[in-house]
Amino acid sequence: MEYLGKILKKTGWSSILTSTIFAIIGIVLIASPEATITIISTILGLTLIAFGGYKVIEYLRNKGYDAYTYDLAYGIIAIILGIVAMVYHQEIGTIFRILIGLWIIYSSVIRVTLSLKLKTTKSKVWIYSLIIALVMLTCGIYTISNAGTIVVAVGIVVLIYSVLDIIEGIIFLNNLKKIA
Repeated sequence: MEYLGKILKKTGWSSILTSTIFAIIGIVLIASPEATITIISTILGLTLIAFGGYKVIEYLRNKGYDAYTYDLAYGIIAIILGIVAMVYHQEIGTIFRILIGLWIIYSSVIRVTLSLKLKTTKSKVWIYSLIIALVMLTCGIYTISNAGTIVVAVGIVVLIYSVLDIIEGIIFLNNLKKIA
């Protein structure tokens, strides 16, 4: 049982850390939305181009030794994807919005199951945890479904999600002994 308690405690702190990172992302999105998307797209593009260049160099360096390598193909595809990410940074913003929405939905579903586990322990805080999880779910669905969501709105939703997730994580950690 002690081992399970350690795992649950580690999971709770990991969730709070992840939510804090999301809160920082939300604040940055609110403060400087266009620059944030451009920077993210540029970093993604440069990373893909660097990876692609590395794969092409690896292919040229090892040419003839391994006939079954796909380094050249991987390298060319990564370079093309890197260029696309840098040129089409607005579309990257849309993908970013959808990925954040999916993460929020995933987290909220996990939180719903945790609140139901709290209910089995006869803890009275399970209802608050469930309400927070349902609000988080609503934020995630809004983020994905609203194509007109501007980056600032995404930042606000991410920030709300993060604060709610941190509160829920604290509730979870405070009731850890009852669960374990």
